[in-house]
Amino acid sequence: MSELDSAAMEDEFDVTAAWTEEAARVLGPGHAVPAGCRGSGSVGSLRWLADRLALHPGDLLVDAGAGVGGPAAWAAGDRQVRPVCLEPMAGAVHASRHLFGLPSAVAMGQSLPLLDGITAAAWSLGVLCTTDDKAGALTELHRVLRPGGRLGLLVFVQAVDPLPTPAPVGNSFPTDDDLDDLLGAAGFDVIDRAVADLDDNPPGWDDAADAVDAEMERRHGADPRFRRSTQQSGRMGALLSAGAVRPTLVVAVRRA
Repeated sequence: MSELDSAAMEDEFDVTAAWTEEAARVLGPGHAVPAGCRGSGSVGSLRWLADRLALHPGDLLVDAGAGVGGPAAWAAGDRQVRPVCLEPMAGAVHASRHLFGLPSAVAMGQSLPLLDGITAAAWSLGVLCTTDDKAGALTELHRVLRPGGRLGLLVFVQAVDPLPTPAPVGNSFPTDDDLDDLLGAAGFDVIDRAVADLDDNPPGWDDAADAVDAEMERRHGADPRFRRSTQQSGRMGALLSAGAVRPTLVVAVRRA
């Protein structure tokens, strides 16, 4: 990845994470989880994954590429699981600790600081398209899952070739066939998949996330880093609106 690509990814996932924490604190209760789930699926998508991961109270859930921890916080509240958030961006790790009090660590997806076979459930949401080493990330998730453990993914899959508009900087989207090949090679068998409805949220959820976005813009709208992050989001939105990229939910089982 070039220095320019790295800077764009840092703006989108690190600097913006700190600003999200700041804005959510100002706006108060009810804003942090919706804002923290932006880009990582809707509540309906999270429920779909949680059901198929067979999450039960007290289960350890590894969240690889957790961002600011919104989905993990949702799972802790809705399913009473014990999430561990692993994320390469330090600003996002700081935000997840301070917004939600979640166990969090800075870690690359290809090198998770966890023992072999430590958990029966892991998820990685909207992350696979942001790394060139997709095989390495999936192999590492296979390592930390015990045999028969389940992996949940939200993957933005490329549906047309070529893409009609530029991809967000630092993103590369697998096709459905690419994803199946990657999972099979990493030692997973797919047991369920669905197209995600990214608007499947309860009343007030999107309003809370929008309020955080508006507060960030009020505070940082003149900052070039905010504009670059907004451009990244706009590029993804354009591809989704055109149907060129399809949000796909996958649950796979780790083979022995």
